Amino acid sequence: MPLTAATRRHLSPESNVKAGQPRGPWSSARLLVALAMAVAFAGCSRNDADPYSVVARVAHDTTAYTQGLVYAEGQLYESTGLLGQSQVRRVNRTSGQVEAAVALAADRFGEGLTLLDGKLYQLTWTSMVGYVYDAATLTPLDSFRYDGEGWGLTTDGDALIMSDGTAQLRFVDPGTFAVVREVTVRDQGSPLSQLNELEYIEGTIFANIYRSDWIVRIDPDSGTVLEWIDLAELLPERERTITTDVLNGIAWDGNARHLLVTGKRWPWLFELRLASSGLVP
Repeated sequence: MPLTAATRRHLSPESNVKAGQPRGPWSSARLLVALAMAVAFAGCSRNDADPYSVVARVAHDTTAYTQGLVYAEGQLYESTGLLGQSQVRRVNRTSGQVEAAVALAADRFGEGLTLLDGKLYQLTWTSMVGYVYDAATLTPLDSFRYDGEGWGLTTDGDALIMSDGTAQLRFVDPGTFAVVREVTVRDQGSPLSQLNELEYIEGTIFANIYRSDWIVRIDPDSGTVLEWIDLAELLPERERTITTDVLNGIAWDGNARHLLVTGKRWPWLFELRLASSGLVP
């Protein structure tokens, strides 16, 4: 499948990696090859029809380096990254205004975010520590440790599910923070790494592929990639600036059955109606 100009741009090795900091053992060349292969594989599983339609868009803070996005019970929460700028926020769904925010320590790089039983759980990138907040007040409640890097975070209602930039997803007990099980994500038999922001939606896991315009849908039991969703044309070129970064941030409005997506320093939060995935209203 030929790469579009937009997709080729976001697979470029010149794309920012955590504001210029390399992630793990991947070289730019190896990452470019791996993601290009993933795009080629996607041609076998994606639909030719438009995979989505835009229902609405809401202003999004262009200083927010979005790492995690959660929508539940009428509340929108966001985790932002970068050293000295990382926060957990409650954001007005209609206006995009930040209603409340708690900053992380200056040496902590915020990552994935999820909500379970009235508590927000937030990862950090390389500090190997996560934080727990009261969702109603954003009051810090606890912290927890884990091995390796923290990237994306979601929940199936029982376990926390986290990514670390590899092809592995870890299922973590929210009480003890012990790893219950792991699954390797594969597309047509090949491991698929660079799994970033996660969202568990009606029995499957949606994941941003870092430094690309793709979202994949994953079977949480087998790790098999079920679908690729191409969002390369979502944010027009004319609305991108020199600081606009990659697609990242997935949330689910279960009442409207719409997907909410944004990106790092994007000007908009988009509300999408999916044409596939069995999630059509």
